[in-house]
Amino acid sequence: MAMAALVLAAGGLGVTAVPAAAAGAATTRAAACATAWGSGPKSGAATTSASLTDVRTGRHECFDRMVLDIPGGGTSGLGYHVQYVDRLYQDGSGQYIPVGGGAVIEVRAGAPSYDPETGSPTYPGQAAQPLPGVDLTGYKTFRDTRFAGSFEGDTQLGLGVRARLPFRVLQLDDRLVVDVAHTW
Repeated sequence: MAMAALVLAAGGLGVTAVPAAAAGAATTRAAACATAWGSGPKSGAATTSASLTDVRTGRHECFDRMVLDIPGGGTSGLGYHVQYVDRLYQDGSGQYIPVGGGAVIEVRAGAPSYDPETGSPTYPGQAAQPLPGVDLTGYKTFRDTRFAGSFEGDTQLGLGVRARLPFRVLQLDDRLVVDVAHTW
């Protein structure tokens, strides 16, 4: 009788039992999403004469992804520096650029957003504005994006995330990829 009352009371409080299969699936998913990426700065020293042409994002089971398209950049020619910052300041001018989210990642790619020979834009970003064509609706980690500008051959972006979470940077063929984990 006492046990029945305890079960009814627990049910009234919204406490529910989790089936063993569901608990096992959650544990397997957490193990599959485990990262050892850390949240410290990451950089690559290579340089390229290629220009940024697009920035796009994608959602994955364990992380959100930002891809910078730099055709002609190859797999090792993309210089970059990616780190958490307290605030995003535009190179050259020092202008503060507000970025929404619980934490801000500054992404610097060693590729301008213009053609170095002609000065013509290759990416339509506008200083302090959200990245063109990037919609973060439904993302688990990403909250905001901002174009900071191109200065002395580097392009600077701000990525607002939910909280300071582990991230990694990958150089793929003609692309720089920033993945931010959903959890630690």
